[in-house]
Amino acid sequence: MPSTSAQISDTHTGHPSDPHYDLNTLPNDSDYTEDFADLEHVRLCYRDSGPKDAPPILLIMGLGCQLTTWPPEFVNGLLALGYRVIRFDNRELGLSSLADNPGRSHSPPAGFLRYKLGLKVTSDYTLHDLAEDTRQLIKYLELDKPIVLGVSMGGMVAQILAAKHSDLISKLILLMSSDNHPRLPAPSVKTLWRITGGGIQGDHQEAAINRGLAFWNTVSSPGYPSTKRRIISRIARDYQRSYRPKSIIRQMVAIQATGSIRPESESIALPTLIMHGLADKLVHPKAGRQLHRNIKGSKLELIKGWGHDVPVGLVPEILNHIDNFVS
Repeated sequence: MPSTSAQISDTHTGHPSDPHYDLNTLPNDSDYTEDFADLEHVRLCYRDSGPKDAPPILLIMGLGCQLTTWPPEFVNGLLALGYRVIRFDNRELGLSSLADNPGRSHSPPAGFLRYKLGLKVTSDYTLHDLAEDTRQLIKYLELDKPIVLGVSMGGMVAQILAAKHSDLISKLILLMSSDNHPRLPAPSVKTLWRITGGGIQGDHQEAAINRGLAFWNTVSSPGYPSTKRRIISRIARDYQRSYRPKSIIRQMVAIQATGSIRPESESIALPTLIMHGLADKLVHPKAGRQLHRNIKGSKLELIKGWGHDVPVGLVPEILNHIDNFVS
């Protein structure tokens, strides 16, 4: 059985003339190849950085976020450690393909209530489908047993992938994730309200920025604050790349429809590193501790002041944990 102890560390149309939308305030990403993988049921957009013969690390992003949400400092840090870094847009997000004929699904509030009560939630797809997309991408790119790193929802996808296809993966890294069990602590009403838009209406860039800013201000790391300018610039950049609010709603319901993945989590037999923030308002730290109990032999790092983001100020520590774990 895993130890119950954990390491706790202290540590579209834009407005380019407006300084708040100056995308040059964000550091440049390293050189990469952006391409598309035509898989069985979806077309995924991906970025491939670093030497093709370097050890691969595959990054799986979380709810409603594009591949561009990974901070350049984090990607560049992984490259500096000697990895080949692959990021991708999950289906329906970013530049990946949309559903041709989305069916009828429960609304997020109805889905959340049914999920908490253990009732069936109707959705176009589940996280098992996203895990299958990821498996097909690994095969498409001919990756040789990559390290798989998933954040939040992406960590759930990574767990399903590791449980079903452990032969394809060398190691597993889970950031601020969960086994999605309905009995785990739920986010506060305020946080849930921010996730669903916080009552801010409109599809124009200003509205999207205000919604994003309200959300990130709610869940970001109190111990590692990001500047408002940087957050706004990132939201504006992502808006100009792709804006798909209905896809985000469908992805939210997909999480609810998946339900608990604790059986999959408990079956994982790969070397696993779990990192979770003690200030996470979206996925409670108890979820990280539960993953540690689920996955035999896993290593858990609990970090003070870390919320539900990947703040630049924390990137060196996260990279250090990854490097020590892999080494």
